[in-house]
Amino acid sequence: QVQLVDSGGGSVQAGGSLRLSCAASGYTYSSNCMGWFRLAPGKEREGVAAIYTGGGSTYYADSVKGRFTISQDKAKNTVYLQMNSLKPEDTAMYYCAAEQTTRAGGMCRPNYWGQGTQVTVSS
Repeated sequence: QVQLVDSGGGSVQAGGSLRLSCAASGYTYSSNCMGWFRLAPGKEREGVAAIYTGGGSTYYADSVKGRFTISQDKAKNTVYLQMNSLKPEDTAMYYCAAEQTTRAGGMCRPNYWGQGTQVTVSS
């Protein structure tokens, strides 16, 4: 059974930082896209960042480039999203997602989802 457990959200002031974690289990980790989506009230779901676990290539939405960094720990089957210089518009529920794929670019097209973790940035 595939399971994604995401964590690390919280409340910070603008300019602050948070690190989200997504621990994966139940499938072959080494050939996947893993990423983060976010959903804010009144907005469409946005693919924020992705990493291809085999080759390590990454993708970032324009809205987070230069501020967010996605990384992985293969030994722990875990992906991280380091979020710096947070803005109020980053406030959303963040969802870890995974796609079993042989692709190596672009945002993930998820087969699996985590339960979500809330990020709130105050001005």
